[in-house]
Amino acid sequence: MAQKPTIPKGTRDFSTTEMAKRNYLFNTIRSVYALYGYQQIETPAMETLQTLMGKYGAEGDKLLFKILNSGDYLNKVTDEELGQRNPLHLATRISEKGLRYDLTVPFARYVVMHRDELQLPFKRYQIQPVWRADRPQKGRYREFYQCDADVVGSDSLLNEVELMQIVDTVFTRLGIRVQIKINNRKILTGIAEVIGEAEKITDITVAIDKLDKIGLDGVNAELREDGISESAIEKLQPIIALSGTNEEKLDVIMDVLKGSETGLKGIEETRFILDVLKSVGLNNEIQLDLTLARGLNYYTGAIFEVKALDTPMGSITGGGRYDNLTGIFGMPGLSGVGISFGADRIYDVLNTLDLFPKEAVCGTQLLFVNFGEKEAAYCMPMAAKARAAGVRTEIYPDAGKMKKQMSYANAKNIPFVAIAGENEMAESKIMLKNMLTGEQQMVTSDELVAIVSE
Repeated sequence: MAQKPTIPKGTRDFSTTEMAKRNYLFNTIRSVYALYGYQQIETPAMETLQTLMGKYGAEGDKLLFKILNSGDYLNKVTDEELGQRNPLHLATRISEKGLRYDLTVPFARYVVMHRDELQLPFKRYQIQPVWRADRPQKGRYREFYQCDADVVGSDSLLNEVELMQIVDTVFTRLGIRVQIKINNRKILTGIAEVIGEAEKITDITVAIDKLDKIGLDGVNAELREDGISESAIEKLQPIIALSGTNEEKLDVIMDVLKGSETGLKGIEETRFILDVLKSVGLNNEIQLDLTLARGLNYYTGAIFEVKALDTPMGSITGGGRYDNLTGIFGMPGLSGVGISFGADRIYDVLNTLDLFPKEAVCGTQLLFVNFGEKEAAYCMPMAAKARAAGVRTEIYPDAGKMKKQMSYANAKNIPFVAIAGENEMAESKIMLKNMLTGEQQMVTSDELVAIVSE
């Protein structure tokens, strides 16, 4: 007996209805990106490990899917190396490529490779799948889509403002109420400096970035494990717990960081972004959150994260400024800032809240019943006319019983069925049935198109 086929954990098939919903989501995001002058590119699913490794921190490197070299991938591996059973070393010997972990690092590589062809500032968007060898759970998949927008070649904070407007516009169009969280890596660096743990900035940010997942006690325990002193942890507590309006938080943290030039620079940048956004107005709340760290190593300035308000879900959008990223590929000094929409999580939110519009998932609008060759030939010109008018139309391919064809229409939620028999053909008309109301009427081809198109 043949084994039942399966798919890898953390991946999914998508039905026709699900694909219609996904396309609605992608098209909404695409249309907003285009409003702000972003243009689309694509990069390969796999990159060299040299491109990927070291860009996401130690934790990110562990989540890279590596691809075995073609052919005899053990050819250059000695028995001694096999015997040592060192997975990290062996991976470098038998694998030269990996599936992309995100779209930002491949974009940085793209910018460096195509620098002479690009007009700076360069604004691009990219909607493609990424892969992470993570433990699958609700809202977290091993294969998922990201919808990124980035601009490189400009230091202006107006880019950050614009990206927040894009976020706000997308979620407004989708009907999802969200909270946009903002922080700045320079503020976090300043905090590490004033608590006396400047060299531990990465450990501190990785730990406090988990506050929502493991709670304050869990964060403090992780800080202790990382060797952060008790006095530093104590100084960190009121900063993590800081509340009030954005302005009040900025005023308090400004006093705390008065001895850190880097920290004060981060406050200045954050205040500018928030002030401009207040002047243009957003539909969703933007909140300064000093516990927002976003653990990826390449962020250097403003950082963003978005959470849905009406259903529990992790971050559904994130991003930030990454001034030093292209320097890793031999192009120092090129500043960039970007955001990434987590399409799969946003899809789950839309599903949970029943926010997909019915017209977005509507497939075929009109089905012509097929009673035989003569009737099908009569219907074909009408079907062509309907399609020319933009009506999504099918002719049932096989002559068969009416009941079977009506069941097909019901199963596909087709709202209109057109029926042509001897009487209809004699009058050069067709019987149109509204499958929702059950109403039937004899109509001309022009009337048919007008009714179905309403």
